[in-house]
Amino acid sequence: MEINDVTGQIIDAAMKVHTALGPGLLESAYEACLTHELRKRGFVVQTQVVLPIEYDGIKLDAGYRSDLLVENCVIVELKAVATLNPIFEAQILSYLKLSKLEVGLLINFHVPRLKDGLRRIVNNYKGN
Repeated sequence: MEINDVTGQIIDAAMKVHTALGPGLLESAYEACLTHELRKRGFVVQTQVVLPIEYDGIKLDAGYRSDLLVENCVIVELKAVATLNPIFEAQILSYLKLSKLEVGLLINFHVPRLKDGLRRIVNNYKGN
């Protein structure tokens, strides 16, 4: 499956979850429901994936975790906040660099219309 197909299915699943639950719940509730919805669709989904920092030739666990890793190719970072701040986009870009992946989705469920809470982030870092 192409990466655009994977991201499209993730967004569709997120919209289904948002339609069913609406805004106002904790991030963990959306994570559990989206994980369930994606697995129902046949996707391999890992949750709370450790993202070690490579420094001085060794990998160090510095506490970074991505919310979801779908099909080992798309990082999904979930939020339930009033406003998506630029730091959230920087966070997912950092996660993409640490994991050496190209595409991530930032999804904020605390909005009336989910399309207003979606961001697709692409890692153009050439050091991969």
